[in-house]
Amino acid sequence: MSKIKQSRPSRYELTHTQWERIEDQLPGKASDPGRTAADNRNFVNGVLWVLRSGARWSDLPPRYGAYKSVHKRFTRWTAKGIWEQVFQSLIKDRSNEYLMIDSSIVRAHAQAATGKGGRRNSALGRSRGGLSTKIHLAVDGQGRPVRFLLTGGERNDITQAPALLAGFKPKYVLADKGYDSRDLVALIQSKGAEPVIPPRRCQQPRPYDKACYRLRNRIERCFARLKQFRRVAMRFDRKPRHFLAFLYLASIPMWLD
Repeated sequence: MSKIKQSRPSRYELTHTQWERIEDQLPGKASDPGRTAADNRNFVNGVLWVLRSGARWSDLPPRYGAYKSVHKRFTRWTAKGIWEQVFQSLIKDRSNEYLMIDSSIVRAHAQAATGKGGRRNSALGRSRGGLSTKIHLAVDGQGRPVRFLLTGGERNDITQAPALLAGFKPKYVLADKGYDSRDLVALIQSKGAEPVIPPRRCQQPRPYDKACYRLRNRIERCFARLKQFRRVAMRFDRKPRHFLAFLYLASIPMWLD
């Protein structure tokens, strides 16, 4: 009886080269005190499978281990900020010439509002599309994520702009006309950067670099790449820190390519 060859969905997993870039950032290294985690790569690939497929944790293929153990470890790493630490270690090599900001709304599954506390402090709100979360994003000049913020879907984009810009020192800040305000323009200029934001009709005409503004499509393409992961395209997670952890994880391959 011939054996049936089972193919592994490599598009869900990190390549060997990508794994080598982050393995030293994860807990359980030989140099760490306590138990050594020899299966970190298999665990991370299992979480990536859930992230990319959008499936329930209970549908996790057995090759990644018991789903309850994988889920528990994911939540433990999330609470310790491991996913964000890996993300922060990668963005140290970012391009500082351009910074682009924008937001995108994702629908929230009904299960995201269940459990203790309901929608309170959960970055959920009612927008035109129903229950939703808004992802506020900043990317570098190559269109790679450098910061995420979450709010309810009804929140205005410009309310999160100062927090997206905090600590960065770009030469140019690109955003669409939804971010056009005197206060924000003044804030960008106070950082020594040039605002590349088209003025709204209700505002006084203000010149901006139209050729430079064409680069803003890179943040749109970044959102498109992030939403290829189904657990980003729709929010299933009740706790915002879990959804944010998935965003960090979805961003990691962009920094490893």
